[in-house]
Amino acid sequence: MPILLQLFLTFFKIGAVSFGGGYAMIPLITEEAIAFGLTKEQVMNFIAVAESTPGPIAINMATFIGSSQAGFLGSLLATLGVVLPSFIIILLIAALIGGLLKFAGVNAFIKGIRPVVVGLIIATGITMILSVILSLETISAGISLNWKALVIFSVLAIIFYLYKRFKKKTISPILLILIAAVLGIVFYGLIA
Repeated sequence: MPILLQLFLTFFKIGAVSFGGGYAMIPLITEEAIAFGLTKEQVMNFIAVAESTPGPIAINMATFIGSSQAGFLGSLLATLGVVLPSFIIILLIAALIGGLLKFAGVNAFIKGIRPVVVGLIIATGITMILSVILSLETISAGISLNWKALVIFSVLAIIFYLYKRFKKKTISPILLILIAAVLGIVFYGLIA
């Protein structure tokens, strides 16, 4: 199958079967990206960049992976593939929403999906922590502490906690991303 068609169909499938937004899609996107030949480290880098750039993470991931596999056209088709199922479903729901919510089955479906979405988001967070901070790729692999990542994570957690405690509100995620970028440059650029 040509790579462009494969990118479109793969991301169309991801967009069609993933509920709960971008974070819930990350495990499936990771699995598919590795099937395309990307390494786990490359996928983690794509996640980091996709999270820190404007727009939904799933669309950014599709764009980055498509670009890495087939250039501009690959990024365009992968992005279209991941967006199209949601677009079609939202159009249908918008046309039918008033009538659908009165059915107990629809409400039961929505309530049943929520715990799965939360579980996928938690699993993604745990996987990223194990991979980035402990360099743990598989259960049988050895643990290797990445002290630089641990320091950056700790500094961000302390800043978040202190800001919330003293300012009585949550710090801007944009500011945290900028602080993380500066720390990344300091630790990974200067202290090689």
